[in-house]
Amino acid sequence: MTIRILRRPEVEKLVGLSRSTIYSRLEQGTFPQPVPLGGRLVGWLEQDIQDWIKARIEEAGGA
Repeated sequence: MTIRILRRPEVEKLVGLSRSTIYSRLEQGTFPQPVPLGGRLVGWLEQDIQDWIKARIEEAGGA
């Protein structure tokens, strides 16, 4: 299994949310927490983002 870390621009494209919305949801605890990469850099585990997307689909009554 390959662990992949996504940077914010890629996360934005995948989930369809803006940077400000992502960080707002982080503060609310409704978006996966990023992992520190050093300095001010952060990234998200691809699996965490995929799981979050799947949960949104299930909440909407899909798949």
